[in-house]
Amino acid sequence: MMPLCEKYRCECFVDIKGQEAAIDSLKSFFRNFPFKKALLLHGPSGTGKTSLAYALAQENELEILELNASDLRDREKLEQILKPATQQQSLFGKKGKIILIDEIDGITIDRGGLPELIALIEKTSFPIVITANNIWQQKFALLRRKAELVKLKEIKYELILKLLQNIVKKEKKKLDENLLKTIAAKSRGDIRAALNDLQTILYLEKETEVKEIHEREKEEDIFQVLRKVFKNKSDPKLTEVYDSVDMPIDDIFLWLEENIPYEYKGEELAKAYDALSKADVFRGRIHRQQHWRFLVYENFLLSAGVSFASKKTKSLSEFTIYQRPKRILKIWLQNQKYAKKKSIAAKYAKAVHISIKRAMKEFFLLPLILNKEARKKLNLSEDEIKFLDEYQEKYKK
Repeated sequence: MMPLCEKYRCECFVDIKGQEAAIDSLKSFFRNFPFKKALLLHGPSGTGKTSLAYALAQENELEILELNASDLRDREKLEQILKPATQQQSLFGKKGKIILIDEIDGITIDRGGLPELIALIEKTSFPIVITANNIWQQKFALLRRKAELVKLKEIKYELILKLLQNIVKKEKKKLDENLLKTIAAKSRGDIRAALNDLQTILYLEKETEVKEIHEREKEEDIFQVLRKVFKNKSDPKLTEVYDSVDMPIDDIFLWLEENIPYEYKGEELAKAYDALSKADVFRGRIHRQQHWRFLVYENFLLSAGVSFASKKTKSLSEFTIYQRPKRILKIWLQNQKYAKKKSIAAKYAKAVHISIKRAMKEFFLLPLILNKEARKKLNLSEDEIKFLDEYQEKYKK
């Protein structure tokens, strides 16, 4: 299944919304090449950095050679891969070539990768476009002087919502408008995250899950965290990835257990589950012996331990539909039903002067007793009325 972020990647500048200033800077850089030989696009994830480079190539009929910084970690690899690319002409009869180095945050200075990159920038015959989330680390000081810096800003909520609406229409699907608004708001300006969340929802197997997902903010957050763990092991803050999730650690274990097989196979799968099992050992010691200092080991194994089970760094643009732990979903749905049932019983008990416990025992009678007028007097919500009707249909069967 092709990721939506790839299927609907912008192919020209007019399709890229909210980055007009960056587009102007990119055009100017290309016109004035080789006054500056490298352009550094930096800003939050999912704001269109890679799409801008592809749009530049498309509009100028240029070949684009994309390299990920995680594949160019040291001097030797740069010599083997990047150096020839900066000197050889296009192989496809294009007017020229653009070299795209994506996610420069993953390159290292200690093994000679960054100094070699800067040396190649000075010798290149073709424009080099570099992308990064955070370019203000000390190790990038010299690179900032060698390249033209262009900052991308977060995409506005309204633009992301409009994009989601258009894609749902093109995919010939129907989704609740409030759900689309939730996805747009939760993305926080990250188009890639919004599209990945949308794709997850579009292809959920159960209609119930689609209806309820916008009410469950925790699960929206965990989707983002899982992507970071499985696909971004070069993130320097990987061990802190669970700090922003409002979710019990026990639930995080279940999410990882459910989704590891969707990302890893063979030896990598075994290593990931080994890290998860060791984290579980530390969790048990913490509960039994109250050795809270073991939390650091538990957290490390759940993040870096699982992430580094894979030998290669995966791209954040690669899409995987993560599944909710079946036990969590069943418990959550049951709790929602019980909460509605108890709410109706409480209103009925108060009106007829009986205990809630008795009302719950006699609940099977309520759909028959509570006609339209009675429901109105009890001030039942639309959800509670719907629950009563569904309960009655189920009881008939």
